[in-house]
Amino acid sequence: MDLAQFREYCLSKPRATEGTPFGPDVLVFKVGGKMFALAALDEVPSTVNLKCDPDLALDLRDRYEQITPGYHMNKKHWNTIDIEGCIPDAELQRLIDHSYDLVVKGLPKSKAKVGVRSRRNLSAALRGRR
Repeated sequence: MDLAQFREYCLSKPRATEGTPFGPDVLVFKVGGKMFALAALDEVPSTVNLKCDPDLALDLRDRYEQITPGYHMNKKHWNTIDIEGCIPDAELQRLIDHSYDLVVKGLPKSKAKVGVRSRRNLSAALRGRR
């Protein structure tokens, strides 16, 4: 998986946004205002940080040399991954899904409702224009 494919997959997640709050060299993906993925734009090979369950994080680090404790992150909850290494794309997509799901589960219910309410309001507005 290259960085463009990684970006595209992250942005395909519901309510995912991207930005560069840490400067132009780090692309940050959020849901509900919380980070679920970061991509270093100037690293060779391309690396990303993904949130991960602590037990799974240890298992993944044992299985893949391309997965290490999160660089500049809480090393218990984040992994840094060489996405151009030998990790299959399907596995990387599962890791992105896992990171996204962990963040969504931790969002306050009020944030989750805002997204649903906004979509309803948008649908109603679009119907009103017809």
